[in-house]
Amino acid sequence: MGSHYLEGALAPVHEELTLTDLKITGTLPDHLDGRYLRNGPNPIGEVDPATYHWFMGDGMVHGIRLRDGRAEWYRNRWVRGPVAARRLGEPEPPAPGAAGFDVVGPNTSVIGHAGRTIALIEGGLAPYELDDELGTVGACDFGGTLSGGYTAHPKHDPVTGELHAVSYSFARGNRVQYSVIDVLGRARRTVDIQVTGSPMMHDFSLTEKHVVFYDLPVTFDARKAVPSAVPAPLAAPARLVMDALIGRVRVPDPIAARAVTSGGTGLPYSWNPRYPARIGVMPREGGDADVRWFEVEPCYVFHPLNAYDDGDTIVLDVVRHPRMFATDPLGPNEGATTLDRWTVDPRAGKVIESRLDDRFQEFPRVDERRTGHRHRYGYAVQIREGVAPDDTLLKHDLDRGTTLTRSFGHGKGAGEFVFEPSTPEGAEDDGLLLGLVSDLPSGTTDLMVLDAATLETVAAVHIPARVPAGFHGNWVAG
Repeated sequence: MGSHYLEGALAPVHEELTLTDLKITGTLPDHLDGRYLRNGPNPIGEVDPATYHWFMGDGMVHGIRLRDGRAEWYRNRWVRGPVAARRLGEPEPPAPGAAGFDVVGPNTSVIGHAGRTIALIEGGLAPYELDDELGTVGACDFGGTLSGGYTAHPKHDPVTGELHAVSYSFARGNRVQYSVIDVLGRARRTVDIQVTGSPMMHDFSLTEKHVVFYDLPVTFDARKAVPSAVPAPLAAPARLVMDALIGRVRVPDPIAARAVTSGGTGLPYSWNPRYPARIGVMPREGGDADVRWFEVEPCYVFHPLNAYDDGDTIVLDVVRHPRMFATDPLGPNEGATTLDRWTVDPRAGKVIESRLDDRFQEFPRVDERRTGHRHRYGYAVQIREGVAPDDTLLKHDLDRGTTLTRSFGHGKGAGEFVFEPSTPEGAEDDGLLLGLVSDLPSGTTDLMVLDAATLETVAAVHIPARVPAGFHGNWVAG
């Protein structure tokens, strides 16, 4: 039996390419000097479709270098941690050590910070630094200032340039870690926050004054972490031991790594209807004792669009899933998503939930100059069941309550689009949107460069190769 997480737009590619002097339709604006980078899972070698979890594929970063109106190259490279190198038959690099443990190479996002390119993943796994041509430099622990893994979704503060993050791992027990990485690439602040149990906290929100934690009912599942090689009479006691450890003590990283990789069934997280759904609000300079918790309807959020302070309230725009990993343990396939607004009212002690758009969508992005500040526009990709890419990009005008759409045509699969302003001082939609659109029948891909105001094509960079549907990317200037 096949897996739709290994087919069609999600099917992996099997070789690394370097393609130069790519053809372009239209004209690339002169200010586009840098690299468009995107990360995603791409398993090395054969995998078992019955147990393959989409989130557990080996990380592969794709990049297109733009300069002086030209597309100089396209590259795709697996991130070489010890496990990936072993699968590729290459010499193993040093283990990531304090940076986190290595199960799959970072496969979720890729950013630029402090002059470095960093491939990201979550759950206690190690991020890795890449060179300018996507070769692996090594595990990243931010100059020895941060241990135990990082997150896939840090946020740049547009005022200070610092990188804020919330990291989770079942090795942390019942705590998540808020961190601030300074502009030199070193952690200047880390704060442990106690949560209900051991949740999968994929993302968080940042405002001018607050950090927001999403403590929602997708939690560590000891049944998936106990290796299948454990004899049946011992499996139940082993699960009890794992359950007892989670939330009480920190599990050493080597133990955690063995639990996940020694015959378990992929991602060790699942829907937990007994877990309370809530969000936590902490002042930016606060600590664990300063967090206030507010109940929300049970659901799951992978990706907030943005958040901001509005007088005494806090506004959170999020893509809401009704649940996650409840009936499909191998990927995000649990019903229609919606774009919702949650307004936190600290005085009333409650969250007001409302619907902004009911189209099935994901991968929301905002002009990152507006991160933590009031925004008008948001961009998302319309998707089909199982988070397979559709051919339509959405631009939400949240002031007017309208949505502009752009269809790329039948047989096309659109990935996440990122916003790049035309000038640093330009208006919120005065800029470009960059994203990959695959043509499934021809097995080719275009980097589409769109006018953010109209969603019309400014230019298209033609890549004579298929780029599988993946997760997140960014424009890295310079």
